[in-house]
Amino acid sequence: MKAYLKKQRKAGRSVGLVPTMGALHQGHASLVRRSVAENDVTVVSVFLNPTQFNDKTDLEKYPRTLEADCHLLEECGAQVAFAPSVEEVYPEPDTRHFSYPPTDSVMEGAMRPGHFNGVCQIVSKLFMYVSPDRAYFGEKDYQQIAVIRRMVEDLGFDIEIVPCPVVREESGLALSSRNTLLSPEERTLAANIYRVMKESLSLDKTVQQTHDYVVENINQIEGLQVQYYSIVDGDSLAEVNSWDDADSIVGCITVFCGSAPIRLIDHIRYK
Repeated sequence: MKAYLKKQRKAGRSVGLVPTMGALHQGHASLVRRSVAENDVTVVSVFLNPTQFNDKTDLEKYPRTLEADCHLLEECGAQVAFAPSVEEVYPEPDTRHFSYPPTDSVMEGAMRPGHFNGVCQIVSKLFMYVSPDRAYFGEKDYQQIAVIRRMVEDLGFDIEIVPCPVVREESGLALSSRNTLLSPEERTLAANIYRVMKESLSLDKTVQQTHDYVVENINQIEGLQVQYYSIVDGDSLAEVNSWDDADSIVGCITVFCGSAPIRLIDHIRYK
């Protein structure tokens, strides 16, 4: 891959990178198509990164569909599918430690200790391997983008981070590789997450009242259980107490769906 990219750069071609963990869907496809439109060469990494899973069961359950992934990438016009083995990426344990509080210590950072350290380990490696001009990330993982921006600033990468809008099913459910683990009934249930958050946009209530409305209304639906709902500054991810506390305010949620259960994340922008 590096030899191929060296030739492309020598010819003056720009490079876009779309980091993924595989099990690609139309949400990923939207990122790839955007990179293809904005760069001469698009590299898509397909790598299920073990260091960002603090739950081994979650890692084992994660869908693996490399052949279908490569077919989708061809259809989208990507030039490179980069699918290294764990041994290639981590010939030795990665002992680097990244810390960017409060961005990486709240919400997912609090619920999944070590998760964002693993994200920074793999994304920094991909940035070093590929040296892209631009890197594309889906806004569904809102907190992840905030953490990666801090890392890019910290390590001095000359890379433009391009956030891309959430792609949703007709029901409103955010596309996710984990959706494949849901039964048809659970998918219908899961659509209520975004429905309730969207309803909260029209409430004339305080931040705390809005928070409580979302949590209570989702928890009333049998089969759904909110793990957290945080209404935060869209940049620092620090919790806000008033709608006047920040220029950008986002609600970030994690919900357990079904009897298994499957852990789903989503967010909504208040301002």
